[in-house]
Amino acid sequence: MKAVQYRTFGAAPEVVEIDRPSPGPGEVLLQMRAAGLCHSDSFIMNVPADQYSFGTLPLTLGHEGAGVVAELGAGVSGVSVGQAVAVYGPWGCGTCRACAAGHENYCERAAELGIMPPGLGAPGAMAEYMVVDSARHLVDIGDLDPAIAAPLTDAGLTPYHAIKGSLAKLGAGSTAVVVGVGGLGHLAIQMIKALSAARVIAFDVEQSKLDLAMASGADHVMTSADPHALAMVRELTDGRLAQAVFDFAGFQSSVDLARQLVGVGGDLRIVGIGMGGASVPVGFFVTPYEVNVGVTYWGYRHELIEVLDLAHSGLLSVHVERFGVDEAPEAYRRLHDGTLSGRAVVVF
Repeated sequence: MKAVQYRTFGAAPEVVEIDRPSPGPGEVLLQMRAAGLCHSDSFIMNVPADQYSFGTLPLTLGHEGAGVVAELGAGVSGVSVGQAVAVYGPWGCGTCRACAAGHENYCERAAELGIMPPGLGAPGAMAEYMVVDSARHLVDIGDLDPAIAAPLTDAGLTPYHAIKGSLAKLGAGSTAVVVGVGGLGHLAIQMIKALSAARVIAFDVEQSKLDLAMASGADHVMTSADPHALAMVRELTDGRLAQAVFDFAGFQSSVDLARQLVGVGGDLRIVGIGMGGASVPVGFFVTPYEVNVGVTYWGYRHELIEVLDLAHSGLLSVHVERFGVDEAPEAYRRLHDGTLSGRAVVVF
């Protein structure tokens, strides 16, 4: 079968032929229909060999996946052959305190047990077939287009998780800021508008991304490099600044901008990974009083169900560029170069 793999440190991913896997006891084999590309993929492919901690190479990429159940391992229940499903990516042990609460993305024993997400250590979704470790990591998608469902498992779930934690602050008269209008940011804008009464101000460095922000429902858009941006946000908010700021870029420059835009008692959520290492200084005379600063990682399984419900209801429109499996290396090149609009999806 064809698969897209990261095979050599520092090199571009390759399309290769590998053996079709078989599900073991408790596992599920999917015939994949779609797999999304993510900046996290670029991040791990830029980690130096002596710092690499995402399993061994070659690695089949893809932590956003949707497909059809092709075969069940011994003892599997809860899904059936032929069922259309999306893959919940942040796999955990299923038994620790976090997992018992449904928070597998924050599993307490994943590192100890060597559990890694698909495409980020375990064989991923960017192949014609994929083994999922447990049926609990599958969510029914019904008649939703797999190319839409796949990116919702991360590009949808991750901002949804971050936004839900701030909804209490996004009532009437509030302002939310989205920094970075890519695959996650354009969905975040739609979610904020669907779930809250907040005005949304979106920032990006490219005009095409600002156009996407407006198409996604932003009330105002601004160029990140505009020296008057902070003054304009102060004017729009009568000096209060934003009650919640979500940084979907994760570079130091975007984090520095986000920090200036949050008001007293507001939330600052760093969601994008950038190239890693971006940080926010916190303290007197540095951040406004009682600002909550947090870094989020993926989301909960029940939240993925809610995200898919939003898509089914027509409240989420995923802007995707579709590629064939043989075009995946070119799609990754464009992801690295920043020339994609929305989310890139490999369709099988």
